[in-house]
Amino acid sequence: MIYLLYLFIFGFLLTGIIGLFASWIDRKLTARIQYRVGPPLLQPLNDILKLLGKETLIPSGAAQYTFLAAPLIGLVSVMVVSTILWVNNMNPQQTFIGDLIVVVYLLLVPSLSVIIGGFASGNPLASLGASREMKLILSYELPFILAILVPVIHSGLSIRLGDIMATQAQYGIIAFSWSGGLALVIAVLCMQAKLAFVPFDMPEAETEIAHGVLIEYSGTLLAVYRLTKHMLLFALPFFIIMLYLGGIRGNGLHLLYGTLEYVGLVALLSVIRNTNPRLRMDQVVRFFWGPMTILATIAVLLALGSY
Repeated sequence: MIYLLYLFIFGFLLTGIIGLFASWIDRKLTARIQYRVGPPLLQPLNDILKLLGKETLIPSGAAQYTFLAAPLIGLVSVMVVSTILWVNNMNPQQTFIGDLIVVVYLLLVPSLSVIIGGFASGNPLASLGASREMKLILSYELPFILAILVPVIHSGLSIRLGDIMATQAQYGIIAFSWSGGLALVIAVLCMQAKLAFVPFDMPEAETEIAHGVLIEYSGTLLAVYRLTKHMLLFALPFFIIMLYLGGIRGNGLHLLYGTLEYVGLVALLSVIRNTNPRLRMDQVVRFFWGPMTILATIAVLLALGSY
């Protein structure tokens, strides 16, 4: 029962609230960059509520049950990830063996749910978007995993999130080392791709494939997808902060410092999003399999050299 309570309070409620706030920061900063006023604070929440009040349509050629289940799979995975991150951040002693691997695996599920939903809809544009999402995953996952290996090496080859945070509390944050700083840059760019933000927004490219992978989703199902993405906008930066910046401590200046780190990461994602053109799929593959993988490998070697 206590785990279900954690899942609802930390995994859904707090993550959803902070994710909606982060989405507002992103939209507000985007507007200011474009010399606009931007939306009010509650606009992301109003958008979700508006979608919940609309009719949910199911395409006649869709695989009905798969089409309906796909958004829920992504939402539940983000809730579980957020719960694990919250619990480890508040009490690193509650870590368990392999929780880092569980988090990395579950962070892949929202993208898989988008792929499943796109193919299940039966729409050729959605299928094209799903195909692009698959290629995007294959592109960024390798450098992302290599970047995550750096804090694992620094923490004595531990795959417990609590051990990684404890190591940073004792010896200083990993981002201040050469290997950690390089891995942090790579992880941020991979996070941009995981969120499908420009310049890596090919699966939902409105100007090319009419909103692509989500073109057939409406009403409550589309609201679930949107909420999942908002929640990822909390879970992914939070994960990065725990790996490279020691987490967010809940006392005094540490809490303020951690909050500023989180807001800074969200702002950085927004700036990258608004200052770069969309890349082609072949350019993305070359970027992640080329320079990013090489730099990630160098970061791992540097970490091993200091281990």
